[in-house]
Amino acid sequence: MKRFIDKIKAIPWWGWAVGFFYFGLQYGLYRLGAWLSRVLGTISYAFEWKIDAVDDLFPVVPVFAVIYLFSYVFWICAPIAVSLTKKRNFINYIVGLSLAYLIGFLFFIFLPTYMDRVKENLMEIAAAPGFFHQLLRTIYEADGSDMAFNLFPSYHCLISAYCYLGVRKQPEISKGFRIYSLVMAALICLSTLLTKQHYIVDCFGGVAIAVACYALMNKLDPGKKVSTPSEVSSSV
Repeated sequence: MKRFIDKIKAIPWWGWAVGFFYFGLQYGLYRLGAWLSRVLGTISYAFEWKIDAVDDLFPVVPVFAVIYLFSYVFWICAPIAVSLTKKRNFINYIVGLSLAYLIGFLFFIFLPTYMDRVKENLMEIAAAPGFFHQLLRTIYEADGSDMAFNLFPSYHCLISAYCYLGVRKQPEISKGFRIYSLVMAALICLSTLLTKQHYIVDCFGGVAIAVACYALMNKLDPGKKVSTPSEVSSSV
C-alpha cells in the first residue's frame, strides 16, 4: 500500500492535467465531428460499414456495457501513468495521441458511418429488464438512440490501444500495470463489438490508427528536444 501511495505522490501535476484534459478532448471532438458533419452536409452520404458474415457472429452481451463504460476511467488513468515515465516518452505519447484523435475526427466529418439500431434489433434488446440492459439502453440513448453515427474509427479502440502502447515498454511502469493495460485494452475493444456499438472494421481501424501514430512518433521522436543526455544515450 505504501508503494502505491508513493507512486500517487510521484505523479507530476501535468500528468493529472493531461489525463482529465484528454478525456474531455475525445468527447468534445466526437460531438464536434458529428455536428460538423451535419453542418457541412457530409452526413447525407454516411454509409454502413458492416461485414455481415463477421459482425453477425458477435451477440449482444449486456454485461460488457460495464467494460465499455469503464473505458473512460482507463483513459484518464493512462496519461497519468505515462507521466511517470521519461519526459521524452510522455511528449511522444501526447503528440501521437493528438494525431490519432485528429485523424479520427477528420473521418467523423468527411467519411461518416452509421448503424441502424432498429434494423439490428438493438433497441428491443436494450429494452429488456435488468441492470445490464439498463446500462446498454443508457449508452444507446446517449449516442444517437435509434441511429448511431461516426462509428469509424472506433475511438474506444483507438484510445485504449494507445493507452497500452504508451506503457508497453516503459521500465518505470510495473509489469503488473502493463499486463493490466493490455488486458483492459483488449476487453474494451471486445466490448465495442459485444455491446454492438461498433462493427469489426471500426475496431481494426481504430487500433491501426493508434499503432501507426505510435510508430510514427517513435520515428520522428518529437520528445527528443526535452530529453536529458542520459535519455538520449539510453535510446542509442
